[in-house]
Amino acid sequence: MAITVNGMLPGPTLEVKNGDTLEIEVVNKARYNATIHWHGVRQMRTGWADGPEFVTQCPIRPGGSYTYRFTIEGQEGTLWWHAHSSWLRATVYGAIIIRPREGESYPFPKPKRETEIILGEWWDANPMDVVRQATMTGAAPNNSDAYTINGQPGDLYQCSSKDTTIVPIDVGETNLLRVINAALNQPLFFTVANHKFTVVGADASYLKPFTTSVIMLGPGQTTDVLIQGNQLPARYYMAARAYQSAQNAPFDNTTTTAILEYKSAPCPAKKGINGPKPIMPSLPAYNDTNTVTSFSQSLRSPRKVEVPTEIDESLFFTVGLGLNNCPPNFPSSRCQGPNGTRFTASMNNVSFVFPQNFSLLQAHQHGIPGVFTTDFPATPPLKFDYTGNVSQSLYQPVPGTKLYKLKYGSKVQIVLQDTSIVTPENHPIHLHGYDFYIVAEGFGNFDPKTDTSKFNLVDPPQRNTVGVPVNGWAVIRFVADNPGVWIMHCHLDVHITWGLAMAFVVENGLGELQSLQAPPPDLPIC
Repeated sequence: MAITVNGMLPGPTLEVKNGDTLEIEVVNKARYNATIHWHGVRQMRTGWADGPEFVTQCPIRPGGSYTYRFTIEGQEGTLWWHAHSSWLRATVYGAIIIRPREGESYPFPKPKRETEIILGEWWDANPMDVVRQATMTGAAPNNSDAYTINGQPGDLYQCSSKDTTIVPIDVGETNLLRVINAALNQPLFFTVANHKFTVVGADASYLKPFTTSVIMLGPGQTTDVLIQGNQLPARYYMAARAYQSAQNAPFDNTTTTAILEYKSAPCPAKKGINGPKPIMPSLPAYNDTNTVTSFSQSLRSPRKVEVPTEIDESLFFTVGLGLNNCPPNFPSSRCQGPNGTRFTASMNNVSFVFPQNFSLLQAHQHGIPGVFTTDFPATPPLKFDYTGNVSQSLYQPVPGTKLYKLKYGSKVQIVLQDTSIVTPENHPIHLHGYDFYIVAEGFGNFDPKTDTSKFNLVDPPQRNTVGVPVNGWAVIRFVADNPGVWIMHCHLDVHITWGLAMAFVVENGLGELQSLQAPPPDLPIC
């Protein structure tokens, strides 16, 4: 049993054009609260349609419904939608394909065919039970049992392979693969045997094309690649497996496969029995950070872009894990983290607590007191050797619902700094309501004296989710031109569950076009 949209896993693909306005009615027939987030859609002035539970809306209760209304403006490529309530997105997700406006074309030769490749993560248990158990015990949640491509685990698992996803290609064709990492908790490498990718876009922004044999996507990220039918007609495995940067942490070390099948390939006798086995690609080692770094440093915007330069808000956020001491009234069964603790996570030592009675956007819009404060720290409350040997006294963050206020139009820079508390790890950090430029990334502690010179202010890539390097840092810039409340969080759901999040309140500017629209009449009540 799994919770799905319209009985499909993955859910239905939304195919739209740049400039389209969408109305999507979501009816909740499940037994859990639900919301849907349209990941990467800018949602200009339509924050009520963004979807994160208790941030921009209260959940759609079982039996209830809500119509999301928003316009796609100035975005082309691949995005996706997913549930944004507890761990429902393990099975509640699907692709959003945004094509150019009528009469406009891709900035690359038109592909013969397009295929979405949605990487997922599967538990044999109910994912909602998995997170409930982890919250109960304070330990890390159980690992997944498989990864999937378009809902199918493929041929390397002890289960049915007759439904393995098949991706058609023919000799001489150039096809577009729209790759989405919809896994709950795992960055993934993706490759195809004997074929190279030309990367042309990521997170619905075009990129300067470059060639690679492997790509890496953190959860939440999308990558558009061209693949050419330039090999002997046969069957070739596409494969994805974990990039695991946290040391000594158990993870799902399995490999999911699909088959790139040339139409002129010899037919496998009786669906693969005795037929030639597809050719298997080699994948990077699970801890191959060098491959991740060289991939992410290859991403460039196609031409010079307008990166904000005169910065109004220069922010420095640590991101990382933590351990709470066992509360005195808890039995040891509820403190099964390392050495009798409970896992937690934080940004700038604040572990984010979601409200339960109002959404943050409602509280902001209606001036409801007591729901949140606006004193999220602009810099770490305590400076320390972030990626060094950190004192145990810094392992316990402070819980809170703290937001950071941004004036409309302010130019923002954020240094995102990984910490080695518990373990360093590559964190895919996603900002709702915005795209941002990734102007630099590096290892160790960010040093403004020496690292500022490394900033790419000419053609940095534009994304909505940035992989903060393990034991390192990334610097992002954006203009706060979208009023509302926008959460920024780690897209490993285990970490958002533990509090690795914060939110911005972006104030209205002047006049209607710089202000948040009024809430829709059918906005779910708490």
